[in-house]
Amino acid sequence: MARLIHVGDVTEPGERRHHGNRYGRSERARRAVLDAVDNLLVEVGFARLTIEGIAARAGVGKQTVYRWWPSKVDILLEALGDDLAEELSPPDSGDLRKDLCAHLAAMASFLTTADAGAVFRTLLGQAQHDPDLARQLREVHIRAQHRRDRLPLERAVARGELPSDVDLDSAVEQLAGPIHYRVLVTGAPVPPEFTDGLVERFLREHPPE
Repeated sequence: MARLIHVGDVTEPGERRHHGNRYGRSERARRAVLDAVDNLLVEVGFARLTIEGIAARAGVGKQTVYRWWPSKVDILLEALGDDLAEELSPPDSGDLRKDLCAHLAAMASFLTTADAGAVFRTLLGQAQHDPDLARQLREVHIRAQHRRDRLPLERAVARGELPSDVDLDSAVEQLAGPIHYRVLVTGAPVPPEFTDGLVERFLREHPPE
């Protein structure tokens, strides 16, 4: 009888066997599940997304997935956390204009074209009628992303490119808010000239001291 080989059991030739991370999970299997949930959400939508389908796509056992995550929403939340940190960590070139233009362009692309952006939009929608999910999104993922969004501004203040008394939280809202409004409310496109324009307007309003 053929044995089902789980992703976490496989070791390539010449590769060290991964014995799991601090949660007792194989990192390769974890990554396979998180990649699978991103892809499947785009293909089948939230309503038809199932633990069984995620496990099959990832090549792991269904009970393995249930042991690590109580629900598909928990998988989506973990995938979102990884994706935000990987795709929306701003660059540090030493030039505020360049860093903000690159970061806002990446934000627009993430929200409009990336599978991970579809996860974010889906979770925002579900959070409208799930207070616990809304709390997790705000207190963990959105708060962490807000800290990342502040980084180019904090560095610019330290370099003297921005006034020392600039309200950084309001600045993040001024820069990122219009992008989210277009993506989530009006559905208007977010081309590079739009995000670059946000940066130019912000810099005109906040000249160096």
